[in-house]
Amino acid sequence: MFKNVNAKNAFFIGTLCSISYLAVYFARNMLSAVSPQMIETGGFTTEYIGSASSLYFITYAIGQLVNGAIGDKVKGRYMISFGLILAGICSFIFPHISFSLTAAKVVYGLTGFFLAMIYGPMTKIVAENTEPVYAVRCSLGYTFASFFGSPLAGAAAVILAWDGVFTLGSIILLVMGAFCFAMFGKFEKKGIVQYNMYGLKDEKKGSIRLLIQHQIIKFTFISVLTGIIRTTVVFWLPTYLSQYLGFSAQESAGIFTAATLIMSFAAFIAIFVYERLKNNMDLSIFLFFCISMCAFLLVYFVKSPAANIVCLIVAIMASNCAASIMWSRYCPGLRDTGMVSSATGFLDFMSYMAASISSTLFANAVAEIGWENLILIWFALMVGGVIVAAPWKKRRKGQEMSC
Repeated sequence: MFKNVNAKNAFFIGTLCSISYLAVYFARNMLSAVSPQMIETGGFTTEYIGSASSLYFITYAIGQLVNGAIGDKVKGRYMISFGLILAGICSFIFPHISFSLTAAKVVYGLTGFFLAMIYGPMTKIVAENTEPVYAVRCSLGYTFASFFGSPLAGAAAVILAWDGVFTLGSIILLVMGAFCFAMFGKFEKKGIVQYNMYGLKDEKKGSIRLLIQHQIIKFTFISVLTGIIRTTVVFWLPTYLSQYLGFSAQESAGIFTAATLIMSFAAFIAIFVYERLKNNMDLSIFLFFCISMCAFLLVYFVKSPAANIVCLIVAIMASNCAASIMWSRYCPGLRDTGMVSSATGFLDFMSYMAASISSTLFANAVAEIGWENLILIWFALMVGGVIVAAPWKKRRKGQEMSC
């Protein structure tokens, strides 16, 4: 089944990371999936959901920055397992204190911080314990899991009441936290997972200048733009379906499930196109931004609900493909800098800070300028992506980082 021991070990590591990250993104998408239900109950408003999501994105972003740096020093086993367990506790508490909107919002914000303990350390484990080709495959696995978490949350919202969805999410997180603690411990004993094996041996290790040489500035912009689409636009998708396209809350949850299920394959499409373009990372990202830009423009002009949804799915998927290249190709490729967790955490921090700001702005924008003008804003973001990703300069031979 496996070519060699390295392939076998990479499979075990990648599978565990993917399942863990699926739990993270199920939890992360719960509020989005049940927001139409919560609004219909009359106890919650669109503005409250927006502010709660905004707080979550802020704490998640800060958590990525802080935990990313810690993840370069503390074993990933502890970061990942305790992050899942603490987030599970918060997810259980949230619906039970919803009578106090402020307290519930604070608890939901803490969930974001704890869930941010996973991604950076996870990427570091993959980068340091698998060969480059397997690192991309492992990253692809949990990138897929991050997209697949949305339809799972949507499916749960179709079946369960909103508070039941949060209870289910808390159980999943607690179980996965305990499972990861046990399995990573087993991997450590067998030597499948080791820590801090790579890094530069000179004074350049850990320097910001080194990351700048590895295009961190360019990828910061890409992280911000794709983060707004993959996080904020997807978060407001059920509300968009119900308010702009006229579907009921139950119908919106069902469509959201189907749409995000399709979007979850963006990671595989991204790597397929990337390999067809001879592993040209810059050209791949540029192409996906162009597709997303054109698709968002169609979303503005197409009025048929079914066709509008198709265009929106294509637009989001294309942006997600650009993000997938970054997370699956660029971040693991930073292995030799000794800053995989820190750099990944920083990029995720920028992504979610942008998502936090845009979530509140989008909620207010709907009331002020309407959904149609908001679509134009989404289109403008992808225009920015095209500009940032455009291959303005020819790459020098050998400039592409080895992955």
